[in-house]
Amino acid sequence: MSFGYMGEFLVLAGVHFLAVIAPGPDFAVTIRQAVRFGRKAGIGTAIGIGAGISIHVIYTLFGIGALMHTTPWLMSLAEILGSGYLFYIGCKFIRNAGAYVADAPKEANEISRSVNFRESFSLGFMTNATNPKATLFFLAVFTTLVSSSTPLHIQIFYGLWMCSVNAAWFISVSLIFTNYIIRQRFLRIGGLFERLMGCLLIIFSVRLLWEVVSRLIA
Repeated sequence: MSFGYMGEFLVLAGVHFLAVIAPGPDFAVTIRQAVRFGRKAGIGTAIGIGAGISIHVIYTLFGIGALMHTTPWLMSLAEILGSGYLFYIGCKFIRNAGAYVADAPKEANEISRSVNFRESFSLGFMTNATNPKATLFFLAVFTTLVSSSTPLHIQIFYGLWMCSVNAAWFISVSLIFTNYIIRQRFLRIGGLFERLMGCLLIIFSVRLLWEVVSRLIA
């Protein structure tokens, strides 16, 4: 990357990092996967989230994000679908809470070995890729912080950087929550923790849907 774009890159990277560390659906899903299924699942989810960012970058670079922003019904449809997915995952977490047993900490290693890395990756990818708020964020970032004269290959580098930072941040989160002592404490309240993560996702879902409804009846 040319040093001529370093200032632009640093501002963009700083704004993006502040957005990444703000708690949201990605954070809730990563913690849940890491605590319940272990480090492999947590890392798989984190990598999936990083890959999901690429969808929003592609939308932005190829004008799909701008189309969604200027076409209210298309944006509303994306928000409803995203809300529905979060609601589905939240309900699934709550239903699965009953699978926890009293000796869950002793079962942790067995559960960790049984989880499918691909499933964790897919969960992380879909959680991020179906979030229309992320598309709007990237559209805002690229239109306000990135000059229209910035070459496409530099903008692609920005996108790859943000994908990598997202993955790295949530990998760090998964490593923290799979620390033996921390994980065992959460596993002891496994059912309650699972329900809490599910409820958080449902709250995110309802909030997103409410924004759509409020906009439609305004």
